Amino acid sequence: MPPQSGFTFSQTRHYLPYLLLILIFVGGVWLVLTAGAGLQPASVATPQPNPPASSTGVLWENFRTPLSILLVQIIVILIMAGLFRRLFRRIHQPPVMGEMIAGIVMGPSVLGLIYPQALGFLFPASSLGTLQLLSQIGVVLFMFIVGMEVNVQQLREKGSAAVMISHASIIIPFLLGTALSLFLYQGLAPAGTSFNAFALFIGVAMSITAFPVLARILEDRGLTQTQLGSIAITCAAVDDVTAWCILALVIALVKSTGIASAGITVGLTLVFAAAMVFVVRPQLARVIKEPDSQLHRRRLVPIILAFVLACALTTEIIGIHALFGAFLAGVVMPPSTEFRIFLKDKLEAFGSYALLPLFFAFTGLRTQIGLLNDLEGWLLCAVIILVAIAGKLGGSMLMSRWTGMSWTQSFSIGVLMNTRGLVELVVLNIGYDLGILSGRIFAMMVLMALVTTFMTGPLLSLVRK
Repeated sequence: MPPQSGFTFSQTRHYLPYLLLILIFVGGVWLVLTAGAGLQPASVATPQPNPPASSTGVLWENFRTPLSILLVQIIVILIMAGLFRRLFRRIHQPPVMGEMIAGIVMGPSVLGLIYPQALGFLFPASSLGTLQLLSQIGVVLFMFIVGMEVNVQQLREKGSAAVMISHASIIIPFLLGTALSLFLYQGLAPAGTSFNAFALFIGVAMSITAFPVLARILEDRGLTQTQLGSIAITCAAVDDVTAWCILALVIALVKSTGIASAGITVGLTLVFAAAMVFVVRPQLARVIKEPDSQLHRRRLVPIILAFVLACALTTEIIGIHALFGAFLAGVVMPPSTEFRIFLKDKLEAFGSYALLPLFFAFTGLRTQIGLLNDLEGWLLCAVIILVAIAGKLGGSMLMSRWTGMSWTQSFSIGVLMNTRGLVELVVLNIGYDLGILSGRIFAMMVLMALVTTFMTGPLLSLVRK
């Protein structure tokens, strides 16, 4: 028999209750609305009807809600960061430098100068608080990843030369930075900032090495497994740990209201660090055993994330900064290579590529290069850059030579240690939030971070030639 086509009677009966339900629904709603059309509330006066709003007006109001503004900001920032990342990769510069420049381009230094209405539309002042908080989450995750990349075993194996070089690369620029503060303080420090806080912070800012950027440069140039790369990585790791400890001490001194308060903050910080190294780290090694399945690894991710945020919260409550806790959480992670790589990939994909560009954009909104509007300002900026290079590159190079390296290797170590990059921006933003840096000195220090990082690639190529 030929196959039947169309609905059979039994199929029609099957759908009949559904069709009746739809008709009853439409008819019932229509009857209710018709019956209640003439009713008025007894105790409320009849409001005067407002003129109907145009569809354009309604759409514009919805477009300018806080959530809409934040979503537009994130979309624009991610697009700009991606474009500049590709551009800088093509010119053989670290992609993170492209993101840093993208942040400045979206700020008052470029966009505000060319099209101030667009800057006010994209980044209204009322929205910056939300953008800052969201960007701080990205920086917390970034500092955790930086801490995980610190190889404690490598520090022990190559400790002597690495400690000598890295500490020379901190002590010399720190001393030069504090000495330079004698000339910068009166003209550039914010009102109410003590000289001690200003000088110590400038010293720390001069001493920073961008460990993640340095590692990426070595990887891109195939130097990671060489003797030069191994020494540079170890020196940068020691530098990072030491510089962040000094920064924690400076923040404790700045936030304290007296000697007793500073002592309590420093004491609590030491107790927390000791507890993380001697108590938490062994426990983590027991809890986070090498996962034998992808599902087990995924289940551990939210636990580790909660642990990182708890450490950040602890140091924030102690009175130093949340980033110090996140960094220490990364340092004490068990040396489980496969799980570290898995965790880094998961967090870096979201933290470094989605949230960190928000931090660059927020830093760019703070950086007002237009404040350097006279010859004196640019001369001071040039002096800051020269002092930073002389202290970091020169100090590292001379100590490397003292430990027995050739002049070529010593100069290469100095060039790599002079890389400041993203970590410098993190430190500068801390100083800006604490009121230690004014907008003018903040812009100068940001330019110093950019210049010293841009120099790394070309100088390494020059050494090879």
